[in-house]
Amino acid sequence: MTSRLETLSPGQVIPFGGDRAATVSPKLAEAFQPGDRLIVVQETGDLLHIPSKAAAIAANAVGRAKAAFDRLSDVADAAITAFYEAFAARLEDDAVWAKIDAANAADVERAKARGRSTTRLLATPAMRASMIEGLRQWRDSAAGRDRLIERVEHAGWNVEQVTAPLGVVGFVFEGRPNVFADATGVLRTGNTVVFRIGSDALGTARAITEHALDPALDEAGLPEGAASLIDSAEHAAGWAMFSDKRLALAVARGSGAAVAQLGAVARQSGIPVSLHGTGGAWMVVDATADAARFAAVVETSLDRKVCNTLNVCCIVEKRAAELVPLFLEALTKAADARGQQPKLHVVEGSEVWLSQGWLHRTVTVQRPEGPSQEPASESLPIADLGREWEWEDSPEVTLAVVEDVAQAVALFNQYSPQFTVSLVSGDPAAHERFYQAVNAPFVGDGFTRWVDGQYALGRPELGLSNWEHGRLFARGGVLSGDGVFTIRARVRQTDPKVRR
Repeated sequence: MTSRLETLSPGQVIPFGGDRAATVSPKLAEAFQPGDRLIVVQETGDLLHIPSKAAAIAANAVGRAKAAFDRLSDVADAAITAFYEAFAARLEDDAVWAKIDAANAADVERAKARGRSTTRLLATPAMRASMIEGLRQWRDSAAGRDRLIERVEHAGWNVEQVTAPLGVVGFVFEGRPNVFADATGVLRTGNTVVFRIGSDALGTARAITEHALDPALDEAGLPEGAASLIDSAEHAAGWAMFSDKRLALAVARGSGAAVAQLGAVARQSGIPVSLHGTGGAWMVVDATADAARFAAVVETSLDRKVCNTLNVCCIVEKRAAELVPLFLEALTKAADARGQQPKLHVVEGSEVWLSQGWLHRTVTVQRPEGPSQEPASESLPIADLGREWEWEDSPEVTLAVVEDVAQAVALFNQYSPQFTVSLVSGDPAAHERFYQAVNAPFVGDGFTRWVDGQYALGRPELGLSNWEHGRLFARGGVLSGDGVFTIRARVRQTDPKVRR
């Protein structure tokens, strides 16, 4: 016997996970209305309230994307190519961009008033150029549908393995307007996409949709809804979308906790997920490192805060007396370039390598809520090495002095999100040992900021995956539009008398 849930009561017990229970709060009970939905996250017991209006908005967007997907098979690849050029051309149009820029300025002001971070929200000229470049990279890329992967010949018949579209991709991402260009990459492989952006950037997203995305879809003759925005500021709209079984893939990109929750919602709904959450790059410096090279790659890894920004630096004790001052000088230069002061965290026990100026000085650190007077350096328990510093304009990093590279690798494998790591060393054999020992999808020998699909591979990314929850099956850490496909098998029989 089943019935529809129409009310909740304070203190009501909700079973989850097979042997645990959550309790309905008075606030949730009061807010819940007939027609609303309740999702119980089976991993955590979180009770997620989805108002009927948010559910309807998400369902409508996914429905339009599903209808568009069904029609997209009749659309030529040339039309998809034309869409990318039309989208890029509109972003390149100064009159169009002025409207987007105005919406973005309003978003930024609202975010500042709420004490929210705006470092990734700003639609800068560089971001605009990157979006245009990314769209034209998709324009110039090979068609992604019906690509022959393999042909197996038999007597009188053969089997072809051919790529095919996956379906509707649901995409939730943080307030970075440039992700629009990344998300539409799934059209190149014949998929459609529904996306929800964080509330801080919703005004910018609406402007991009109205003045650039929708007109480009229409001009190219692509089905309405092939790429569409869920126009809702509620987190509930994202939960509703990620529980819609019409999705072929759910992609989440943003803060670690929010991404994990969205992934749990999708998984328990039977939807495959691709999660892109906690970041923060590590750098390890061994006894053979070139000092000038080390200083240069530290500075270039701290130009701005994104997921591949240097977050933890491990210096071997044998070179600490020489290299710690160089590290601090490079950190200060990176801050000076932004007109700011840096913030340092030092693993407990490594403070002995700092000068008194770093140990007993106060600096002004830019926080989302405004300038903050803080110690220039603070001790950090080793168990907190995995914490990603989400800084605004004041570069913020962790320093650890280690016995050797092996200890640094052990710390990385245990505490980091297992994402991006570089080894600065003059020993080729050390690089090979490091590559084999470290558990990371992205490994380098210099600056960490190379980890980016568009910058490194010429393919705008939907996200970068870490290995925090295990390695990925049959795919790389960069999820790009041309990686969203399935495989069909097609037989061609030349001998009608073939039998088993």
